[in-house]
Amino acid sequence: MFDSEIPLMDMLFRLLAAAGLALLLGLERELRGKAAGLRSHMLVSLGASAFIMMGIHILFATAEGDPSARIDPTRIVEGVIGGIGFLGAGSIIQSRGSIQGITTGASIWTAGAVGVACGIGNLALAGMVTALALIIMVVLGRFEHEVINDN
Repeated sequence: MFDSEIPLMDMLFRLLAAAGLALLLGLERELRGKAAGLRSHMLVSLGASAFIMMGIHILFATAEGDPSARIDPTRIVEGVIGGIGFLGAGSIIQSRGSIQGITTGASIWTAGAVGVACGIGNLALAGMVTALALIIMVVLGRFEHEVINDN
């Protein structure tokens, strides 16, 4: 049986929370007809959460053996952020002299942050980030479209 500092049901709950919260971010992008939608956001968040939990497992596994072999968990977060940034950058394109996809790239990056928060077990932070991101994407998106772009 797999032995970890995080109980199996807690792992499952963290992964489900990561996927579920990212679903909300992806749904907003999906409804706007963007290429990176539900599945993309959910997979990014799920993967980020899994990598963080693997890092936690490695951290505790190496702590039991040789203390000099301990890993720095911030390096795992750094790697996840870098990888997700690469995915987000891939969603930004230049078309007919204008740049498109910046909000989608930012939402993918935010989905990764939600996944990291879920992976460390900070579901309150993950929920707040999701709520604020949705407010920014939906409410401020409408404001930007109706008020700023109409001028």
